[in-house]
Order: sequence, then structure tokens, then C-alpha cells
Amino acid sequence: MLIAGLTGGMACGKSFVAEAFGDLGCHIVEADDLGREVMRPGGGAFHNVVQIFGRDIVDEEGNIDRATLARRVFTDPAALSKLNNIVHPAVRARARQIFEDIREQSPRAVIIYVAAILIESGAYREVQKIVVVKCSKESQMERAMQRPGAVQADVMARIATQMPLEAKLRFADYVIDTDGTKDDTLRQTKEVYKELRKLAE
Repeated sequence: MLIAGLTGGMACGKSFVAEAFGDLGCHIVEADDLGREVMRPGGGAFHNVVQIFGRDIVDEEGNIDRATLARRVFTDPAALSKLNNIVHPAVRARARQIFEDIREQSPRAVIIYVAAILIESGAYREVQKIVVVKCSKESQMERAMQRPGAVQADVMARIATQMPLEAKLRFADYVIDTDGTKDDTLRQTKEVYKELRKLAE
């Protein structure tokens, strides 16, 4: 089995590349999905997040309002750090559990662990290879602003919390450039998949 981390900046094309890896037969594990899971009531991070940030982040149904929480932390580095220190360990523990479940069922699996802050969170130490998805800053901003409800100040603040792409690239075993056509991105993804598939045998 081989676990590869897939990362890159906001709106650089990680989701498209992850879907392509999935179509090629990889097991896709999304850190964002695990983050939502551990912040649900009864999840590994719910109690501590509410204790630190207060009951006003909990909606009428008893769930953490992620949009309210995000607005609070993405303009406050200290608050973001507190949140990360609660959520990241819970996410990594859940990811390890999922990896082991996949290993038992498919010993030669290729797992793609999709995490925007794979490197910043330290989770990169738990994968064997790192794939970085990159695009120009202009493309990144243009794509981010096309998302529903996007506000330029919020997008810029979120991008600012992430490690600069140039720094991420220093950790990369493979780079997929999404500035070209979708077909070109798919071609690069298939090339990387062939390498990962060999390593997983």
C-alpha cells in the first residue's frame, strides 16, 4: 500500500486532480471531510472546539456553524492556531484509522490523502509521497472568486493563512500544473499515478 498526500493552494485544482486519481482506481481520503466528521457532535474535536470558542458557534440543530467559526479564525491567527491544535490531531487519528481499514481490505492500494494544509499541519510526515498541485496566482484568485458566495477579502485572508506555493513545492515528489487544459492536467495525473502504482506493488 502507498499513501500519497495531495496538496496545493486554495482553488489550485486539487479537487479535479483528486477526482481524476479516483477514476484511475485510487482510494481518496479528504481531510476536509474528516474535519467535518470530527467536528460533529460526538466527534473527536467537537467538545474542545465548543469549549474554546463558545456556544454561540453552535446552531439551532446542535452543530458547529462552520461559516461562523471560519469568519472568526481566518482573520485571527491566534484563534486559527487554537482551532488547528484541536482539529488536526483528531483528523490525523481518524485518517490513520481509515488507512488501516483500506490496508486490510486492499494491501496494494494507492491512497490519495487530500489536504490543503498537509504540510502546515505536519500531516506530510505520515505520507510516503507528496503531490503538489500548482497554478499561477492569477488563476488561483480567478477560480476562487468563481465559487458561490466568494468575497474577495475573505478569499485573500484564507490564501494568506496558507503556506506560499513556492515553499510547498520544496516538499513535492511530484508536481501537477493545472494552468493548462483539463486534458493536460489529466495527462500529468496519469503519469503520476503510474509512478505511485509501481511503488504500491
